[in-house]
Amino acid sequence: MKNKTIKDIEQMLEGIIDSNHPLIAEYKKDDRVGVQKALTRWEKTKRETESLELLFKEMSEYENNLYHQGINTIAGVDEVGRGPLAGPVVAAAVILPKGFKLLGLNDSKKLTDNMKNDLFEAINKEALAIGIGIISAEKIDEVNIYEATKLAMVKAINQLSIKPEHLLIDAMKLPINIPQTSIIKGDSASISIAASSIVAKVTRDRLMKRLGDIYPEYGFENHMGYGTKEHINALQEFGSTIEHRQSFAPVASVKKMF
Repeated sequence: MKNKTIKDIEQMLEGIIDSNHPLIAEYKKDDRVGVQKALTRWEKTKRETESLELLFKEMSEYENNLYHQGINTIAGVDEVGRGPLAGPVVAAAVILPKGFKLLGLNDSKKLTDNMKNDLFEAINKEALAIGIGIISAEKIDEVNIYEATKLAMVKAINQLSIKPEHLLIDAMKLPINIPQTSIIKGDSASISIAASSIVAKVTRDRLMKRLGDIYPEYGFENHMGYGTKEHINALQEFGSTIEHRQSFAPVASVKKMF
């Protein structure tokens, strides 16, 4: 074994998934510090992968139960942007294929920006259909944020190129003639809802970054329209824009810029 370099061993470890593989026992006998560090890294990666595998399996239960009932097209539905003072509320509906697997899929709020972007690309590549619903600040003021959220979700569903047989929705019941299941904290309980959460989040963040270019005084690209100190200070100094929700108290108390 000593005739193998540490780099050789690291490459060999990449192809091993079983802790009982005979080479693992050999590597444990190797007294080189570099080999033991490589083995420690491999063991850590294995534990992390097993944890992600288990989470993905648990989050697939709603989908698998529906598949067993003969339902094949399931749309996960979620939204982002209920709480911000500015920008739209954005919903996504995502139909994943049977057998879909994407380790790391989770509620978008638990992921880094890099993770979300990577998962967003993978979901867009593999999903059978994706629909997006965007409801403006003006419409939010007109109907209230709860109703606007439902409008965004229904719009996202109606934009799907495939009609779903069943909807899995994050904590909402929708006025639409499709069988549906409302799941509390669904973005942490269903892979379909988690996928829609990520698509909605990345879509809205990109929209807010574009608004940041249009209205540089407000720093939308930093806070995505939420009521941070930076945003409140900008509102007090510059007033509100047409992208602000006039029905939200911190906005209603300042002058309109546009």
